[in-house]
Amino acid sequence: MSVYALILLPMLGGPVSALVSRKCRKASGLLVVALLCACLILSLSLISQNGLELFCPQLCGLGLSFRLTGFQILLSLLASVLWLVSGLGSLEEMEQSPKGWRYHLFLLLTLGAIQGVFLSADLYTTLIFFELMSFTSFVLVMHYEDAPAMKAAGSYLAYAVIGGLVSLMGLFLLQSLLGTLRYDQLAQAATLFSGQRRMLYLAGGLTATTFAAKICLYPLHTWLPMAHPVAPAPASALLSGIITKAGMFGIMALSATLFLHDGAAGQVLLIFAVITMVWGGFQGLCQTNLKATLAYSTMSQIGFILVGVSMSMILGEENGIAVWGSVIHLVNHAWFKLLLFLFAGIVHHSIHALELDEIRGFGRKKPWLLLLFSMPALGVMGIPPWNGYISKTLLHESIVEQIHHLEHLGQSAGLFHAAEWLFLLSGGMTTAYMLKLFVCIFVEKNADPLRQQRYDRTNAHVSPLLKALLTLCALMCPLLGMFPHTVLEAGARLSERFFNSAPMHHVVDYFNSTNLGGGVISVSFGLAFYFLFVRIFVRRREGCYRNPWPAGLSLEERVYRPVLMVGLPFIGAMIARFAASLFEWLVRLCNRLLFFRHRSELTPPEDNHFGRYQKEVEGRRGNLGTLSFGLTLFAVGYMLIMLWLLLSNFLF
Repeated sequence: MSVYALILLPMLGGPVSALVSRKCRKASGLLVVALLCACLILSLSLISQNGLELFCPQLCGLGLSFRLTGFQILLSLLASVLWLVSGLGSLEEMEQSPKGWRYHLFLLLTLGAIQGVFLSADLYTTLIFFELMSFTSFVLVMHYEDAPAMKAAGSYLAYAVIGGLVSLMGLFLLQSLLGTLRYDQLAQAATLFSGQRRMLYLAGGLTATTFAAKICLYPLHTWLPMAHPVAPAPASALLSGIITKAGMFGIMALSATLFLHDGAAGQVLLIFAVITMVWGGFQGLCQTNLKATLAYSTMSQIGFILVGVSMSMILGEENGIAVWGSVIHLVNHAWFKLLLFLFAGIVHHSIHALELDEIRGFGRKKPWLLLLFSMPALGVMGIPPWNGYISKTLLHESIVEQIHHLEHLGQSAGLFHAAEWLFLLSGGMTTAYMLKLFVCIFVEKNADPLRQQRYDRTNAHVSPLLKALLTLCALMCPLLGMFPHTVLEAGARLSERFFNSAPMHHVVDYFNSTNLGGGVISVSFGLAFYFLFVRIFVRRREGCYRNPWPAGLSLEERVYRPVLMVGLPFIGAMIARFAASLFEWLVRLCNRLLFFRHRSELTPPEDNHFGRYQKEVEGRRGNLGTLSFGLTLFAVGYMLIMLWLLLSNFLF
C-alpha cells in the first residue's frame, strides 16, 4: 500500500495545503514540508518491498499497474529527496508571493504524478501519469504570469499536448502489434513478433515522442531555455533535476524492453544523443544569463546520459558498463542541477538579477556561496575525484569497449571514434561554460564600482536550515566520488534487473592513468574553448557579455511557431473552406442538371453563421442556430455518456 500512499498523499495534501494557506501561509509551508518528509519516509519504505507488483483493473479502462524494481525505487527516492530540498528552498519566496498557495498546490500534485511515472509497470500507466505530470508542472513554469513566463508555459504545454497525442498513437499501434504494454512482457513479445520490424520501429518511435520532448532531445528542446529562466529557481531545479528524468525513464524503459540489445535502434539514438550533447554544450558557451546557461547545460548532460542508454542497446548482453554509467550520471546530474539552480535562486533573491553583466562580482568575499557553486560545478565538469568523473568515465569506457570489439572483428568503428571525440569535446564545453560562470561571479569585479561595493556588503540571502542542508548536499559530490564502489555502484547494481542487464563481474579502476588521461583531455579542451571562444566572442573586449549566436536562427521562433500558428491554421482553413463549399457546389450542379432548359433556378439559402464566432450574435438565434453549435452539443453529450459508462463500470 506504500505505492498508493506515495502517489495519493501529495495529491490529496496539495488541496489541503492550498486551503490552509488562505488562513495562514506559514502554517501552510510547514504542512508542505511535513507532507514532503512523509513522502520521503514512504519512498524509503519501498526498499523492503523490492519486487512487488500491483494492478488496479478498474481504473482508467485498461487498468493501472505498478511494480517495484531497484531502479524504480532509486528514482522514487531521488524524487522525494529533491522535492524536499526544493520545497524548503521555496518556503520563504512563496510566503511573500500572492500565488504561493498555488505553487505549493501544483508542486505536490506534480510529485504524486511523477511517483506514478517512476513506479509504473506498463507504458499505459506511464503515459497517464506522465501527461498528468506535464499539466501540473506547467503551472510551475507560468508562476510569475508575466509575458515571458506565459510564452514559455505555452511552449511547454504545446510540447506536452502534441507529444502526448503522438505517443498515444504509438501505444495504440504497439498494443495492436504485440498485444501487451507491460514492461516485463514487451521484450519477449518483440522477439516473437513475426511482422515487419519497421512497424515496431514506427510504433516505438511514436511512443517515445513525448519522452524525447521532456528530456530536450534535439530538435525537441526549444521549451527548455525558455522555461528555466522564467520559472522560480526551486521549480527550475525540479524541471532540470528530476522532471526531465521522467522522460528519461520512458526512454530507458523502451530501450530495455522493446529495443533490448537492438544495435540498429541504438545507433540511431546515439546520433541524436551526440547532437543533443554537443548542441547543448555549444549553446551553454554562448549564453549570457545564469539560468539559461544552466538550462543548456541540462540539455548537454541529458545527451551524455543518452549516450550510455544507446551504448547499452549496442553492446548487447555485455552492456553492464553502459547501464552503470547512464544510471549513475542520471543520479549525479539530478544532484548537480538541484544545487546549481538553488544557487541561482539565492543570487536572484539577493540582487534580483541573472544576467552575467549584472551579477558579475557578486560572489566575491562569499566563501559559502563559492562552496555551494564549486562542488556541483566541479562534479558536472567531471573533475576527479568528484562524482561526475565516475559516471563520465563509465560512459566513455562504454564507447571505447565497442571500438575495441569492432576492431577485434576487423570492422569499421568510424561512428564510435567520432562519438568518442565528440564526447570529449562536449566534456570540454562543460568545463568552459562552468568556468565562464565561475570567473564572472567569483573572480571578476562588476563594471560599476558602486554596485561592486554594494555586492561586497550584501550577504547571500538564505535561511540557516537551508544553508546547512545545501552545504551537506554540496559536500556529498566529492565524498561520493572518492568512494565510488559503495553508494554509486550499489545504486547501479540495483538497476540491472530493470535493464535486463548482465551483472558487472570486474572492478572498475576509475583512477588509473588511462581514465585520468581522458579527464585531462576534456579539461584541456575546456581551457581551449574558454580562452579561444568565450574570452573572444562572449566576453567582449569592451567588458560586457554578449551572445554571439544570432537570435534569428531560433528554431522556436523561425520554424515551430510559424508552422503551428500560421502554416497549419492556414491549411486547416483551406480544408474547412473547401469542405464547406462542397455542398454549395453540389447544389449548383444539381440546378444545372435539373433546370438546364429553364431559366428559373431553385437555390436553398446559405447558412451565414457556419463556423463564425463573433462577440455579438446575429439575428434572433445567432450562433445557437449554427451547425457548429449543434456539433458542440453532440460532443458534450457524447462526453457525458462516456463518463457515465466509465463511472458505472467502476462503481457497479
